[in-house]
Amino acid sequence: MQCQISVMAHDIVDLRAFYATALGRLARRVVTEFLRARWDSTVGLSMLGIGYAPPYLSAFRSEALRTLAFMPAALGVVNWPGAGVSSSALVETNMLPLPDASIDRVLLVHGLETSDSPEEMLAEIWRILTPGGRLIIVAPNRGGVWARNDTTPFGYGRPYSRRQLREFLKEAQFSPMHWAEGLYMAPSSRRMMLRLAPAIEKIGQRLSLPGAGVHLVEATKQVYKAVAVRRVARNALPQMSPAAAANRLERQRREKAD
Repeated sequence: MQCQISVMAHDIVDLRAFYATALGRLARRVVTEFLRARWDSTVGLSMLGIGYAPPYLSAFRSEALRTLAFMPAALGVVNWPGAGVSSSALVETNMLPLPDASIDRVLLVHGLETSDSPEEMLAEIWRILTPGGRLIIVAPNRGGVWARNDTTPFGYGRPYSRRQLREFLKEAQFSPMHWAEGLYMAPSSRRMMLRLAPAIEKIGQRLSLPGAGVHLVEATKQVYKAVAVRRVARNALPQMSPAAAANRLERQRREKAD
């Protein structure tokens, strides 16, 4: 799957402003609940957020060994956390400034849908993840209301279906472990809608209703593909007993002598 079309993106100022609103705080709570359910402990782990992840990384910062926030060059960058030494950086997502197998957990949010080359981004994430490392993608749902409303960051860029995400992950050598959807309520800041949102979210998740705002998928890095190929190649070789092998070598020696 190749995607090289340019997509419109929010900038860093818009994203930060959205998460300061009541609707933004609600979205952060819904997604963070999923993250915590999947990654209940990150003690001793290295964690990286790509895109605009600070609103979600804050839930892990006190326990993870290290927590970094990489923001795409087209998006812009803000210092994070607000106090102390900054853990954020402006990067090219197809050339992440990290060594191979150096990160245990990656959160990709507000990144995949606005990338001009999502395949290269996922390839870089695969490279920096440790064997068995995990990735969570938060991506706008192609069939959801949020993707058709540009008043939130989830209405920008390229929304995805579950099938499209599955293909991307497969090609990048990731194995999906868990699928979910979130943000079933309408992207409205009206007081009544905000009050009803928690109940709507619970019903939507319990019944797996269509039309959620985002896909939430956790995947793990595959590291066995090359090994499997080598094993097949070895199995394809003819099998000989020691006696048969000795007779063959003796026959070859005689042929050379003649």
